[in-house]
Amino acid sequence: MSALVDLCGRLLRVERIGVWKLSDSGGQLNLECLNTLSEGIFTDEVTLTRDQNPSYFDAMLTAEVIDARDAHTDPRTSQFAERYLKPLGIESILDAPVFDGSNLSGVICLEATSHRQWTLPEISIVTVVADTISLINSYEAWSASQQALDFISHYDELTGLANLRAFKKRLEHLCQAEKNTPPMAIFWIDIDRIKSINDGMGEAIGNHLIQETASRLHSMRVRGKEKLARCGGDEFLLLIRHAPDPEALRQVADQIQSLLSQPLSMTDVNVATTVSIGISLYPADSLDPQSLLKQAEAAMYQAKDFGRGQARFFNADMSIQARQRFQAEAEMRHAIASRQLIAYYQPIVDAFKQNIVSVEALVRWQHPERGLISPDDFLPLVRSANLMKELGQAMLERVLEDVWILRDQGITIPGISLNLSAEQLLDPNFAGSVRSQLQRAQLPASTLDFEVTEDSIESDTTALHENLSTLVEMGASLSIDDFGTGFSSLSRLKHLPFTHLKIDRSFISGLPNKQDDKAITLSILGLARGMGMSVVAEGVETVTQADWLQAQGCAYLQGYLLHRPMPFNELAALLRDVD
Repeated sequence: MSALVDLCGRLLRVERIGVWKLSDSGGQLNLECLNTLSEGIFTDEVTLTRDQNPSYFDAMLTAEVIDARDAHTDPRTSQFAERYLKPLGIESILDAPVFDGSNLSGVICLEATSHRQWTLPEISIVTVVADTISLINSYEAWSASQQALDFISHYDELTGLANLRAFKKRLEHLCQAEKNTPPMAIFWIDIDRIKSINDGMGEAIGNHLIQETASRLHSMRVRGKEKLARCGGDEFLLLIRHAPDPEALRQVADQIQSLLSQPLSMTDVNVATTVSIGISLYPADSLDPQSLLKQAEAAMYQAKDFGRGQARFFNADMSIQARQRFQAEAEMRHAIASRQLIAYYQPIVDAFKQNIVSVEALVRWQHPERGLISPDDFLPLVRSANLMKELGQAMLERVLEDVWILRDQGITIPGISLNLSAEQLLDPNFAGSVRSQLQRAQLPASTLDFEVTEDSIESDTTALHENLSTLVEMGASLSIDDFGTGFSSLSRLKHLPFTHLKIDRSFISGLPNKQDDKAITLSILGLARGMGMSVVAEGVETVTQADWLQAQGCAYLQGYLLHRPMPFNELAALLRDVD
C-alpha cells in the first residue's frame, strides 16, 4: 500500500496523499499513512469525525469520488476547512473510497496546496489505486478467514494442539505416501476420573487440568516425537516415529505417567490424577492408519480395566474385548434405565440385644435372561464406564420405593444403609437431589445412613465437605465403610461428620485366632470409642467371632451368621414377624 501511495504521488505530482481507515463503528476516519513530496512517507495521528463532517461521510458511504477544486467551498468538504484544510494550506482535494468487500473501509485522499482542476486521467488513476487497495483488503480478509478455518479444522481450541483430524491426516500420509516408513508407535492417553473432577470441582477445573496436561505433553522431550494431538474430551494422541523396541516404549509410557501424575495446583486444592495409556505399533499391529487408532484405543481401555494409571500394548484379543466391552456398557446403561437393578438387604444386629437395628441395601442386577447377577460381576464395568453416579441414583430411588411400601404396610422401618460412590460425593448437586427425592417420597432423612469408603473421601474438596455436612443437617447419618483398607488421614476424619464405623470383613475373618487381626480390631474399637463413634463388624460368620466381638464391646454385627442378604419381599416378611 505504501508503494502504491508513493507511485501515485510521483505520477500526479501531488503535495500530500493520505490513506485513511474507517473505524469499526463507522463514526470516524483515522489517518493510517501519509506521503508528502517533501518528507516522504510517515504516519501522523489525525482524525475526522462523522458528527462534524456529515456531508463528507455521506459521499464516501455512497461510493462517490470527491473531486473538489475548491475544497473550502465544496459542500462535501467545506465542513472541515477551518480545522483541517486552512492549517495545512490545502486548496483542492481528490478523494476515492476504499472498500473491504462491500463495506467501506477507508479513503485515499489527494491534497493539493494550489487550486487544481482534476482531469479525467487523474481521477482514473486515483480510482485504480483505491480499487487496488480494496482488492488487497479483500485478499487479506480472505487469507485471515482461511487461516481461521484452517485452525478450526486442524487445531483444538482449548489446548492449541492439533486435533484428531490433523493427526489422522499426518498418520495417513506416513502410512501411505512414504515408501519406506520407519516403525511407528501410537500412544492413546486418557486422563483417569476426569468426569469425577468435572462433577466435583466444576468444568473450569477440568478444563484447566486438560490444558495443563496438553502443556506438559507438549514440553516432554521424547526421541522421534512426531505429532501430538487432543482427540477430544480428556484424550490425547502421541505419534512416535522410528519407534524403538517395546521396552523403550514402555519407558516412554512411564515418563508420561510420571510427568502427568504431578499434582496440579489450583486456588484452594491440589488435583492429582493418573492416565491410562494404550499403544499400537506400525507395521507390527497394522498397516492401516484407522486400524492403528482403534487398536491404541482398545489397548487404553484394557489399561483402565486393569486399574487405571497403567499402559498396555495392543494384542489381537483386544479387538474382540473392545467390541464385547462396548456391548456390555450399552447393556449396563439399559439395565440402569430400565430398572433392572434391585436392592437386596442384609440386616445389622445389636450385638447384645440381638434385634435388627438397620439393614444395608446391596445392589443386584436382575437380568431378564441370565437371572440374578452379583455386583462383583458388574461393578467393575460400571466404574470403567463412569456410571457409578447413575447406579447410585437408581439405587436410592429403588430403596426409597421399598421403604415407602414398608410404611404403607404398617411395618416398622429400621435404618437403611446405602453405599455412596466418590462420583456421587463429588457432585455438587448430590445432597440437593437426595433432599428432593426424600420430599417426593415423604420420608425423613433420618431413615437413611450413607456408607462411604475411605478411598472415596480422599479428594478433600469443597463439594465433598458440603455434601456430607448437608446430609447430616438434613438428619441422615454417615458411616465409614470397610475401615482399615483405605488410606484416610485420621486428622481429616475427625473433622468429617461420621457417627458410625464399619470394620472391614478382612480383619474379622481371622478372629479370634490371628494376632494381627485381633490387634487391628482392638485398635479400631479403641479409636472409635475415642472419637465417639459406634462400630459395626462386617463379615461375621461364626459364633466364636460374634462372642469375641461382643466381649470387646463391639456394638453391632453384620454377616452370614446372623442374616444373609435377602430380596425385599423376604425382608418385609422378616420385619413383619419381628413386629
